[in-house]
Amino acid sequence: MNVLIVGATGGIGAATARAFAQAGASLTLSGRDEARLSALAGELGAHAKGADLGYESHVRALFEGLAAPVDTLVYAAGAAHPEPLAGADPAQVRAVWNANYFGALWVLKHGLGHLNPGGRVYLLGARPELVTARGFAQYAASKAALARAADIARLEHRGLGLTVVLPPAVDTGLWAQVGRAPKGALAPEAVAQAIVADRAGPAQAELRVEG
Repeated sequence: MNVLIVGATGGIGAATARAFAQAGASLTLSGRDEARLSALAGELGAHAKGADLGYESHVRALFEGLAAPVDTLVYAAGAAHPEPLAGADPAQVRAVWNANYFGALWVLKHGLGHLNPGGRVYLLGARPELVTARGFAQYAASKAALARAADIARLEHRGLGLTVVLPPAVDTGLWAQVGRAPKGALAPEAVAQAIVADRAGPAQAELRVEG
């Protein structure tokens, strides 16, 4: 199975890469942090392709450079950068939307044509009830936009196996933008294993990962 993981250097992305590698998949990993990406690819015997998801041209080049079509595509990139609406910083707003929405948009635009028949796509989403909080306007809005875009993608591409993954709080580096992970947060490995296990079954619109 050929697996492409976008956002592979984050906590969930790296854990998912390791889980698919353990399952015997052939991996291509993409991320913006070249040093971490190279180290992870070396660890797993994977191909590494750097890309900045804020640029459509980078995402297009990522897919044009693939050696073979993809069976499973995981979009694990994400950013939070919480701040009140009254103090919204343009650079922070762009960073959140590029990671949570626009990067996924470009991946869907340029990636679906590189999926093998029966290929599956996993997008890391967020449960609305868990992100409706002060300071999280951009994060909540961008994840809601991602979910609705996924709904439309299924309408436009009949038969597409596109799943939005909805975990509870997960203990990853993203919480460094907030403070620290809440008590009881899941390990990223739990989300990774849920994705790998789901890939063995029929496609579903949502994958709710439970603690």
